[in-house]
Amino acid sequence: MKLAVSMYSYYRTVKGGAMDIPGFIREAKKIGAIGVELLDFFYTDPEAERPLALEALKETGLPCPIFSVAQNFAKTSPEEREKQLGKIKFGVDEAGHFGAGVVRVFAGDVAEGITFDQARGWIIEGLAKASTYAEEHGVKLALENHGSLAGRGEQVRGIIEDVRALAGNSALGANPDTGNFLLVNQPSHEAIREVARYANMVHFKDFKRDPEGIYGALNGERYSGTAIGEGMVDLHACIAALKEAGFDGWLSMEYEGEEDPLTAVPRSLANARRYI
Repeated sequence: MKLAVSMYSYYRTVKGGAMDIPGFIREAKKIGAIGVELLDFFYTDPEAERPLALEALKETGLPCPIFSVAQNFAKTSPEEREKQLGKIKFGVDEAGHFGAGVVRVFAGDVAEGITFDQARGWIIEGLAKASTYAEEHGVKLALENHGSLAGRGEQVRGIIEDVRALAGNSALGANPDTGNFLLVNQPSHEAIREVARYANMVHFKDFKRDPEGIYGALNGERYSGTAIGEGMVDLHACIAALKEAGFDGWLSMEYEGEEDPLTAVPRSLANARRYI
């Protein structure tokens, strides 16, 4: 397995104006990462920022194996769902620019006036269309366990299997996020066993229970992000489940805690190496 760092780990630094995309890439090189995950979330002007990111990747010698987008197919309007599909197509195109083999995607979530079955149907349809586009461009998609529609391992597995059947290809796989499973009250290593054989990438993340935490679970418990190895996720068991399934791709280390990322992320990366 190969260890990358997600730019989302530096969310607070970037949003505070102290880091841009090239700055993140150089910081990742400085702390010893061997790859980076970039996100559409941090673009303000793609045409201007893409060349700068490519220059920083060339300068550092780091690859960008993953480009991530955040879309939501749980929308009542066909026009809005088409816009969400466009976000994935944009991600696939960006992956082409950066030489990334994987695009992380979401499913969507239930909202007022939308039933579970409605939303799931739209998600299957949208991800099938996205899979066709990805397949045509030689890129894999990775569905993250995120929200209540695709939060549990069996939900992610079921969506992937239905999308593959509808699209007629295997472009869609999984992005098991080792932290997010706790938010649907499922032990992470147990959930990973449900999807490990489909994994195209992994978000390597840690959480702890915290009454004041910003992340709420389905059972009412609250969580906060921590540096890798300092929370309650059984990361050894997660890695073991991935190895048992033969996964040998990219782990993208993701930090979502309150500590300054400039101190927490290097420590997370150092800790993460112990698990792989």
